[in-house]
Amino acid sequence: MPYLSGLRLAGRRVVVVGGGRIAMRRLPRLIESGAQITVISPEVSSAIEGMVRLGEVEWIPRGYRAGDLYGAWYVLAVTDVPKVNQKVAGDAEAARIFCVRADQADGGTAHTPAVARHAGASVGVLGGGDPRRAAGLRDSILRWLRGGKLTDVRHRARTGGVALVGGGPGDPDLITVRGRQLLAEADVVITDRLAPRALLEELAPDAEVIDASKLPRGRFLAQEEINRLLIEHGKAGRAVVRLKGGDSYVFGRGMEEMQACAAAGVDCVLVPGVTSAIGVPASAGIPVTHRGVAHDFTVISGHLPPDDPGSLVDWTAVARLRGTVVMLMAVKHLPAIAAELIRHGRDAETPAAAIQEGTTSRQRTVISTLGKLADDMATADIRPPAIIVIGAVAAFGKAS
Repeated sequence: MPYLSGLRLAGRRVVVVGGGRIAMRRLPRLIESGAQITVISPEVSSAIEGMVRLGEVEWIPRGYRAGDLYGAWYVLAVTDVPKVNQKVAGDAEAARIFCVRADQADGGTAHTPAVARHAGASVGVLGGGDPRRAAGLRDSILRWLRGGKLTDVRHRARTGGVALVGGGPGDPDLITVRGRQLLAEADVVITDRLAPRALLEELAPDAEVIDASKLPRGRFLAQEEINRLLIEHGKAGRAVVRLKGGDSYVFGRGMEEMQACAAAGVDCVLVPGVTSAIGVPASAGIPVTHRGVAHDFTVISGHLPPDDPGSLVDWTAVARLRGTVVMLMAVKHLPAIAAELIRHGRDAETPAAAIQEGTTSRQRTVISTLGKLADDMATADIRPPAIIVIGAVAAFGKAS
């Protein structure tokens, strides 16, 4: 029965004999460990060559020779020639250096577990000689940890602070791994209307949920009050997640909240999310760029009409763009926006689309043209939240 142990390899010599696909898989974690790595192989893969060029590993471009293991703390024999691996393992045994032999696990003195990382902790699984079993168990454990179904007691007791988490475009499965992990560990969650609601069901039973929704032309929690709550709970030592739809820095006031926390001396981190400006069009089959069709895309907030003194958008310049224009919060003012773009030169027949509640089971898509989209949306009763796409790429979309 193998004895599992964590090796501290930082600054210590590790020799990898072989430069193919197995070495390529093992090297990244060895590099992360801080080991001084020497690869011995007549040839290496292009990925390993890139590591060599970055100075992450040393490469000796020849076959293995006696004496190559001198000064090593750990050895990996990962060539595709069994006799070479046997020689390396034998030399390591004689020198009392632990060695992993890739082609014959029992021929070495160490096994490589299936490894995953979670919140700074490492999970390693040995499958009793079955690598696929080890990987399957590792993946199951990781899914439960990330979903909060396995309690990470140490992390739940960490020092408080604030995390600004982008929840993605709507589908709860599109939140980042890091975002889901922080939600599972949260003491307090301050959530927005557009944040994926299903994620709230996965919170710890004792987590406090604060609704900071801003309803269109309806009730809302003022930004100053949201900032105050973030600071209050953060200073009280609680793990706070500010959960938003999309990405916190794309029309999400994330920087305002980050600055407020910094001014109050509260630790605050940003966890980016998949912005709806890209994710929602993609869910409708619309790429925001496409070779030979659109080489640029512009994301605009349409919460103010073109004639509003507070608008910061140069609509004349937008009309001259040849690429894709993606608009958020533009349903109400689309008729005025479309008229302004056409007035300044954008063709009324330019393909255009509207996607309501993208990436969710309630998604609906209207495909039209710039001149007709507003009317077609009204006929289809498209309501916020919806993303507007203007440009040739919109023609790739499928109505639903």
